[in-house]
Amino acid sequence: MSKIKLMTDSASDIPKDLEAKYDIRILRFPITLGDKSFYDRDYEHMEYYDMIINSKDFPTHAQITSFEFEGLYKEYYDQGYTDLIYVAIASLGSATYNNAVMAIDMFYENNPDAKDKYKVHVIDSGNYTGVYGFPLLQAAEKIQHGASADDAIAYMQDWLSCAEVHFGCYTLEFVKRSGRVSTAAAFVGELMGLRPVIKIKHGISTTDAKVRGDKAIIPKVVEITAERIIPQTPYCLVYGYSEELERELAKELTKKLGYPPEMSFRIGGVIAANAGPKLVGAFFKAKDPD
Repeated sequence: MSKIKLMTDSASDIPKDLEAKYDIRILRFPITLGDKSFYDRDYEHMEYYDMIINSKDFPTHAQITSFEFEGLYKEYYDQGYTDLIYVAIASLGSATYNNAVMAIDMFYENNPDAKDKYKVHVIDSGNYTGVYGFPLLQAAEKIQHGASADDAIAYMQDWLSCAEVHFGCYTLEFVKRSGRVSTAAAFVGELMGLRPVIKIKHGISTTDAKVRGDKAIIPKVVEITAERIIPQTPYCLVYGYSEELERELAKELTKKLGYPPEMSFRIGGVIAANAGPKLVGAFFKAKDPD
């Protein structure tokens, strides 16, 4: 009989109550802010947002190492699991995925007896935040109802193959530093009051649109979502500092699409470090693969 363990990292932004409900192992990225070092999810969202907004330094985060992964593979093998499924932050944005893959060979080399008893599956999500947190939660629900590891993996890969996120940033400092918007574009944008709406798909970040002023962000996200989503499929929201913006986007998308979002994901330490805590957006399965 199979025994399946689901694992991901903290950039998936899975809420703590659902982490516990589905017994998902979430690996936390190390974060540094000035002379302070801690782990993602050590602080509650608002406390962390206030820290990075008020700091003269920008937060940075490190990868999860292959040695850590090897130890985790061994831990769950020793506990009698037959399958471990790890869904990783986009490989184009972090070496963590490659480290997880490298650790598979290390593990089997040191534990040759595990080869026919225990399988480690590593999936490159190609994205960030709830874009891979959501399908992992859906897979967890399926596993609890008897789905096999192969069925759960097939579901997640189908979702991730066409999922994309579109979000608007209300401050350009963080996206400028992370390279998602060039320094020159950010400078011009700040002068003209422009705000980028950013798309991420298959690990690639592009600027969908530039709108003038904060109030234009939500209408643009709604417009793009309505154009791109596969009709009547689930969609979710991402947000940071402002619950008011999340509620407004939920209201406008419900009005436009005719049904509400499946759930909302509040961004954690890694995503806020790269995009800033002041953002709101939506993710969904898109009509075309582009």
